[in-house]
Amino acid sequence: MYVCMSCILSADFPAQWAVVRDWDAPEGVEAPRNIVLCSMPSLIDPTLAPEGKHVLHAYVPATEPYEWWEGMDRNSEEYKKKKEEAADFLWSAIEEYVPNARDRAVPGTVQIATPLTHERFLRRTNGAYGPRVEAGKQTLPGHKTPLEGLMLCGDYTFPGIGVPATAAAGAITANNLVSVPQHWAMLNKIRLPEK
Repeated sequence: MYVCMSCILSADFPAQWAVVRDWDAPEGVEAPRNIVLCSMPSLIDPTLAPEGKHVLHAYVPATEPYEWWEGMDRNSEEYKKKKEEAADFLWSAIEEYVPNARDRAVPGTVQIATPLTHERFLRRTNGAYGPRVEAGKQTLPGHKTPLEGLMLCGDYTFPGIGVPATAAAGAITANNLVSVPQHWAMLNKIRLPEK
């Protein structure tokens, strides 16, 4: 879910938080619809939203089974109902931190994505939000390949999904191509415009 909301928040409000419904769920914390991760980047960079408003991203971290959505017609009533259920689950988690968040949403800014949305628009296999890696059991691939000169970069490489992690993947890959001192030398040649 992506949304812009009208709200004034205290300086100590977290820019990121998680809501876990049941720490002791039989399938563990990663059980379907058990955890919601939220990020409000406009708390860090106020230019991302108009004054008095904040942008928010809320999602389940690769724990929504594709089988729940597979084969659904995106124009069907069944799909619309299931999408509203998913939205309600996300809203309820957001409202644990931002009371009446639904009422604060700026009209026209609420965007709900499902695994079928990710599959269609992001070309993600089985609608994956990103790679699901279980700590201690798997790792994401690195950036080097057996092919000379071919490097990998993106959210399917270490350190994983999300803008900060993907940016770090880019930095790691760049540092494999050019040393850090060489990077600094190139950056010193760039002159930013005077304000």
